[in-house]
Amino acid sequence: MATKVSRVYTAQVIGLSGIPISVETDVTTGVYSFTIVGLPDQGVSEARERVHAALKNSGYNSPKSRNHKLTVSLAPADIRKEGSLFDLAIAISYLVSVEDIDDTPDLQNWIFVGELSLLGELAPMKGALAIARAAKANNFKKIFMPHVNVKEAALVEGVEIYGAETIQDVVEHLLGRKMLTPEPHTSLPKTTKQYPDIGEIKGQAIAKRALEIAAAGGHNICLYGPPGTGKTMLAKAFTGILPPLTFEEALEVTGIHSIAGIGDEIVTHPPLRAPHHTSSYVSIIGGGSTPKPGEITLAHRGVLFLDEFPEYDSKALEAMREPLEEGIVRISRAKGSETFPAEFVLLAAMNPCPCGYAGSKVKQCTCTVNEINRYQKKISGPIMDRIDLWVFVQHIDYEELSKSSVQENLSPKVKEKVEKARAMSHVRNEKYRLKKKLNKNISPKEMNLVAKLEEREIATLNRLATQLSLSPRAYHRIIRVARTIADLEGAETIGEHHIIEAFQYRPKLTV
Repeated sequence: MATKVSRVYTAQVIGLSGIPISVETDVTTGVYSFTIVGLPDQGVSEARERVHAALKNSGYNSPKSRNHKLTVSLAPADIRKEGSLFDLAIAISYLVSVEDIDDTPDLQNWIFVGELSLLGELAPMKGALAIARAAKANNFKKIFMPHVNVKEAALVEGVEIYGAETIQDVVEHLLGRKMLTPEPHTSLPKTTKQYPDIGEIKGQAIAKRALEIAAAGGHNICLYGPPGTGKTMLAKAFTGILPPLTFEEALEVTGIHSIAGIGDEIVTHPPLRAPHHTSSYVSIIGGGSTPKPGEITLAHRGVLFLDEFPEYDSKALEAMREPLEEGIVRISRAKGSETFPAEFVLLAAMNPCPCGYAGSKVKQCTCTVNEINRYQKKISGPIMDRIDLWVFVQHIDYEELSKSSVQENLSPKVKEKVEKARAMSHVRNEKYRLKKKLNKNISPKEMNLVAKLEEREIATLNRLATQLSLSPRAYHRIIRVARTIADLEGAETIGEHHIIEAFQYRPKLTV
């Protein structure tokens, strides 16, 4: 049987992006050997046994049964190859090399990706969407992948996605015997997730107002107060008043979650991530020997909820400074550096003191002044400066709590107000040819265009800022919050009452 060098293409995910990988196979007759070159890790090297068994158990002659010497080269050779997604491409490349499959020019425009079981079945994979986007960017026309991942990959237009259950399905298609059907282009489904309605939470009008402002401007917020006052319930209801993701945002977030392997659904609503306070630095920020995204990246375009805020690793909290300011996190390791997106709303909840009852009107605090100071200083000044809204959540009066009536379906109404406020800010940004962004990301330079203050408002702002000794960062954040409050009212300009309300949400964590 004639043999030759063949080439097909596969792909792998590095960081949050897919890159094409060429698979070249050289076959000669002799004592059986199977060598994979091109910086393969252990998972790639083990493809030798998986490919051999999958071909044999699928009814094809395997390299071992034919006494073939195989050399498989994965290129570019300077990129570390990791994982098991190269199995299908290696098997197809071998069959093309021994001419069991015709080598047509079309093969150079197709990508084969998937892990093979010993029976030749294609296992579910991570990163299908990232690979589909890479295929389109590099002008590939078709992708063959596990059938369970096709709906996710089919979000990308311009590439035909073929789902297969076994390698036999792929080979029969390439031989023209039993054709696979390309998956239709997938549109965004409606979200099925249910969130608590903010109207179901009795009282807490100030906290609800602050959440509305945070949602409209993307502002970071901290709810603090005694235990049992509804902080966690408010946090869970917050995601329900956020607008749905745009198509491009949904692609971005779904791709991140697919690569992380945390779900097989298309993400259409801002994600909510709530890591426990015992979570490690790497799990929250990201890292590892090969840089991987952490919770702050999984919360991209959504909400990062940190309950018991002071109890988190101080190193992890301090590492959030850059993401909270710039919306990205840079991770450098010996095996490479990655920049991951981390544009999220930080929603923190905490008690005001170790016992939890400082400032409570129903129970006396048992902590000393030093204990309270030590507890509150777990949150550093730079981190406090990056949180725009601080709200004390007090105990509700029993009379209010005993009332049976609640505001039904309040979240949709608040969500509509939030969407209108965001639309107003987007129109304003377009007017001044600024990048589409939320109010929390307005730079000091851009404030002169989109958040310009008149003399009266400037005088009020400067007077209050002097009294509270605000840092320049906190000073600008007051203006951003005031801009959002004005947007919620539909006001083109920031008024003095907007400035005064914005000051009500500055931190008051003092003894």
